Amino acid sequence: MNASYYRSHLERKNKARTDAEKKAGEYRRKEADKRAATAKARASAAKSKNAGTVRSKLREADRYEDQANTAARDAASWTAKAAKYGKEAADLQVKLAKAEQAEQKAAQREQKEAERRATAEHKKIQSRLATTEEQVGIVLRQLREPKPEKLRVLMLGAASEGDLRVSREQARIRTAVERALHRDLVELDVHPAATTEHLLDGLTRFRPHVVHFSGHSDTDLIVFEQDLDEPHEGAIVTDRAFASAIKATDDPPLLVLLNSCHSAAQIKNLVETVPFAIGMADEIGDGDAITYAARFYAAVADGQSVRAAHNLGRVAVELAGLPDHELPTLECAPDVDPSITFLVKPPQ
Repeated sequence: MNASYYRSHLERKNKARTDAEKKAGEYRRKEADKRAATAKARASAAKSKNAGTVRSKLREADRYEDQANTAARDAASWTAKAAKYGKEAADLQVKLAKAEQAEQKAAQREQKEAERRATAEHKKIQSRLATTEEQVGIVLRQLREPKPEKLRVLMLGAASEGDLRVSREQARIRTAVERALHRDLVELDVHPAATTEHLLDGLTRFRPHVVHFSGHSDTDLIVFEQDLDEPHEGAIVTDRAFASAIKATDDPPLLVLLNSCHSAAQIKNLVETVPFAIGMADEIGDGDAITYAARFYAAVADGQSVRAAHNLGRVAVELAGLPDHELPTLECAPDVDPSITFLVKPPQ
């Protein structure tokens, strides 16, 4: 993982620890108040000469004591959570320090190549400007019509540490497609423990119309797996390297869907190569991501447009009562229209 990944997670852990400590403090104060009330009620019972008053005050004292004990348990629970978050934050701090040291060394190497990269980037900009000038007057790009072939979807899942339900998502998508109107027009190539080799082999051999990734990501990276059997830290792929892989083939995909946290920051670069890209605007829960993806592909296989499939996916999350329905984000190249683009088109 890179430093920004650990830094963002460290900030969230520190916030969670602070919130937990605040909760623990609130319950400790409540416990103290209730124990004071208990003592006051018992003192009143001891001073009273009236038997009814004594019984009433003792019942009141028992009630306050029960409330104090409950508050004490809650305080202990939140204290334990704060300690757990603190330990996780300490582990992340160590990983962050190592990542920052590695990035510092990488930056030194990068500086040596800065002049070469700047020259290459200048040539690329000039090429883009020339291409743009040639396309003046074209309102919408004429995307290739669906051929009498199946829509090919390359599904890449990566959860090297075992903390995401990647296989569940892929199973839900497969079931949704199998129940769809045009299920025979969709072909899935599924890799639940995807490495970068699966990405490259899939792009050249399967020639997908859609590349779907589910796993961990951040604003500028995607985490694939390594070819290992045991749980392990994933293989970091920069957003630039991933976009280069998508662009490298003779026939790039029509759509890239990054069903992973903070990936919306990457999709503007992707639509320089592919007509459509979808990413998540923030950290998204497993259930929300799975629900969105299953409905999206069901709608595509039902013959809905890219825009409609995206909207239906978001609505499915909202109807399920899940909180992240606004996170899936669709980005399009400036010369395409998702409302009239259909990835599955049955033969006439």
